[in-house]
Amino acid sequence: MKILLLGKNGQVGWELQRALAPLGQVHAYDRNHADLNQPASLASLVEHLQPQVIVNAAAYTAVDKAESDQAGARRVNAESVAVLAAAAQKCGAWLVHYSTDYVFDGRKTGAYKEDDATAPLSVYGQTKLEGEQAIQASGCKHLILRTSWVYAARGGNFAKTMLRLAAEREELRVVADQIGAPTSAELIADVTALMLQRLSHDQALADQASGIYHLVAAGETSWHGYAQFVIAKAAAFGMSLKTAPAKILPISTGEYPVPARRPANSRLDTDKLQRTFGLHLPEWEFHAERMLQEIIPKA
Repeated sequence: MKILLLGKNGQVGWELQRALAPLGQVHAYDRNHADLNQPASLASLVEHLQPQVIVNAAAYTAVDKAESDQAGARRVNAESVAVLAAAAQKCGAWLVHYSTDYVFDGRKTGAYKEDDATAPLSVYGQTKLEGEQAIQASGCKHLILRTSWVYAARGGNFAKTMLRLAAEREELRVVADQIGAPTSAELIADVTALMLQRLSHDQALADQASGIYHLVAAGETSWHGYAQFVIAKAAAFGMSLKTAPAKILPISTGEYPVPARRPANSRLDTDKLQRTFGLHLPEWEFHAERMLQEIIPKA
């Protein structure tokens, strides 16, 4: 299997290099060699390589910056994706693309299913939705994987920020009215590889599997609950902190204003993915603890 991977140095892209390697020949590119800010260049790359699978782990993810840079966000998240989809259709490749809970407005009571109505609240969410729609309109074979609250040991993330602040302050204030599932890049990459492996060995599955899937860890929490988990585990691992879990105070979204509106409910129903591909998704705490064991300094 020849695989074209875009965005190799991002959180998900970095893990995908490892996870996809056993499946075949992985041609991995960063923005210096496959720039989604230059959509036209992507078609020639696909035409030259003729991959069986294109995995697009590149995106414009600066959610708040996108509010003042709509053109930039749309170019990367929608226009370039449309070019990739057309190129995938032309060469018969599968296109794996990552999307987001931000395509929803967060007003639903329960977890969102793949066919629930979309209503993005932000430029980022809108441009990601436009990318999804471009893929569907192209007619290419595709796996659109919506995920949420993505983190990795590599690069910056919420847990690292909490650990840094907890080492400096005796009290923290964290949003408690947004609910979701912290989902590790490691899990996303491993599930992606398993999905592709099963598609390559099961033609009946491949014939009917194209579509949108929700891919998040099991369970749910708030950012406040996530912060308490991080600080409690870090303390248990022997890290010296000024903040105790009880000193992490819950606040509302309105008390922490940011340019882009976030959905209050980011819960995604993963039953379709688990049922179609015969997979089990672990509770969010499993990979979060693994990440903490990796990033917390050893005494």
